Amino acid sequence: MHQLIRAALLATPLALAACLGGGTRDGQFRAEAVPIWSAAAFDPAAIAGDWQQVAGFATQAGGCNGGALQFTPDAAGFAVTGNLCLNGKATRINARTTPNGPGRLAVSGQEDWWILWVDSGYRTLAIGTPSGGFGFVLDRGAIPPDRLTAAREVFDFNGYTTADLRAF
Repeated sequence: MHQLIRAALLATPLALAACLGGGTRDGQFRAEAVPIWSAAAFDPAAIAGDWQQVAGFATQAGGCNGGALQFTPDAAGFAVTGNLCLNGKATRINARTTPNGPGRLAVSGQEDWWILWVDSGYRTLAIGTPSGGFGFVLDRGAIPPDRLTAAREVFDFNGYTTADLRAF
């Protein structure tokens, strides 16, 4: 019985997303009318260190081919430095991040980053924004297909148009 209720609850946002249709509009990669969920059990301290960008949303192939970030703990949260490929454009990141909700990071000079999913070993992060302006996947190394599939499914669940998710 509990599994049926859980399945129904999980299917509701997917059904709504299907009704809204897909495709990007004006550089947005998710349907804002679809609820978005952050990972409430996310432990910010566990993301310290180096990450590789292994996927990101882009309207067309080409442009840049991933990036890398380093999260360095400090008194207020983290310094985050590196480069990301956001919508096919190389973007330098040099910001301060502070946790500002469950699974949410305030990033100086940017829209808040929401941790949509992290695997149990903190090897893969799926990060998006409520506006859908960007989304990307970070990994501690080379991502195996099962974790990339899981990240893609989480983006889909959160209203992202996964046809625009490009693996690097």
